[in-house]
Amino acid sequence: MKNEPYCPSRCAGTALDCRGRCIAWRRHRLGAHCAAPGLLAASGDLSAARLIEAYSQGIFPWFSEGQPVLWWSPDPRMVLITREFRLHRSLRKSLHRWTLTPGFELCFDRDFSQVIQKCAASARAGQKGTWIVPEMVEAYEELHQHGFAHSSEVWHQGQLVAGLYFVNLGLAVFGESMFTTINDGSKMALANLVSVCLQEGVHAIDCQQNTRHLASLGAREMPRSRFISGVQQALDGQAIQWGSQTLNWPALQSLKGFQ
Repeated sequence: MKNEPYCPSRCAGTALDCRGRCIAWRRHRLGAHCAAPGLLAASGDLSAARLIEAYSQGIFPWFSEGQPVLWWSPDPRMVLITREFRLHRSLRKSLHRWTLTPGFELCFDRDFSQVIQKCAASARAGQKGTWIVPEMVEAYEELHQHGFAHSSEVWHQGQLVAGLYFVNLGLAVFGESMFTTINDGSKMALANLVSVCLQEGVHAIDCQQNTRHLASLGAREMPRSRFISGVQQALDGQAIQWGSQTLNWPALQSLKGFQ
């Protein structure tokens, strides 16, 4: 990731020259020789318009402090098919216990800014810093103001104790990052998101990259071409009114293996 990537369209030598204007993003495939598989381009543009354009083509930004905006589309892609979400018995017990606790709430978009700030400040195992640099926070807060970035939130006694944020275009949902200060908090935030996705007909949630944690919850890899095809089909779906949503228990109970 530290090496200067070459622009996939070869429009002007390096990706830094391209400034993110490559029209070949969606069609390009990096070869196995690439030192950073899935890296497509670099730019200095992290505007809401650029983010919407990128996500609609299955591309997301991921970079560290001091780097240009690096744009990625891994192959294969880690995806959670909503009907394959694993609501483990322990998580069901946590949800049941917490939903009966006075002052406990599951909601969306009450305080997006606080969610992304807490995600940025959350310690990550094996990492010295965070990829959610100030430019990313500012960009996604702008995207939220435009109605395309949202947060699934867990509150207790008036305090935000867990949450995650995501991008939503039509019925395409792209997970970004999560945090928690309580046991199973981020899992409950994800269950909250999955329940509404099931309710609204969202087929899949993009998880971007393979992790053991996501795999344990039912996410799996799929070819990038198949993932992008699914995104394109979902873009025309009716927008979801996230602010009025909360946990849909019946939707979760419809999952295979629910007992």
